[in-house]
Amino acid sequence: MALTIQGSVVERAHASFTTHMVQHLLFGMLAPLLIVIASPFTLALRAMSVHHARRCVRLTKHPYMHVVMHPLTAVTLNIGGLWALYATRLYSMMHESAAIYVLVHLHLFAAGYLFTASILSLDLVYRRFGFAYRAIMLIVAIAGHSILSKYIYGSPPGHVPSQQAEAGAMLMYYGGDAIELIVIVLLCFQWYKTRLIKDQSSVL
Repeated sequence: MALTIQGSVVERAHASFTTHMVQHLLFGMLAPLLIVIASPFTLALRAMSVHHARRCVRLTKHPYMHVVMHPLTAVTLNIGGLWALYATRLYSMMHESAAIYVLVHLHLFAAGYLFTASILSLDLVYRRFGFAYRAIMLIVAIAGHSILSKYIYGSPPGHVPSQQAEAGAMLMYYGGDAIELIVIVLLCFQWYKTRLIKDQSSVL
């Protein structure tokens, strides 16, 4: 995240769609994944006093949190936000307004984090949905991301040269696949551990 918001990188991202796409992959996909793997809320609860930890857990049980952390909501915010960015004038507006630029990147990170957290459910404070449902939502998100990258390849955002759009779209497609593969492996590993525990319990 720190690398993507450095002044020189931001300046290059304004002029180069390929650099912008590197920002997208690091800031909106890889950084959220690494933070989710760290289970920040679980670590925070362990560092708090019992009183404060209980208050935080009560907040996570609020209906609003259930809606926000629902995989369907997270997929809609994540993939829908990307389509809004690259298939409308929002990409051009982002480079014309510093406020819009900041808001877009905050959304990229927050939506990426919510999506990854809802799929992997590593933090025990969240409601964990079934593996089949989370796998379906992950497939939908991967499909939406891949289709968008192909759309960008053929229909670049405003004022983006076709050569840069093609390079950026390929980076988005293959770089996104690499990060999504990590999510797939982690989800399958979770399922494997759960099945192994159930099998051992049935034997006992």
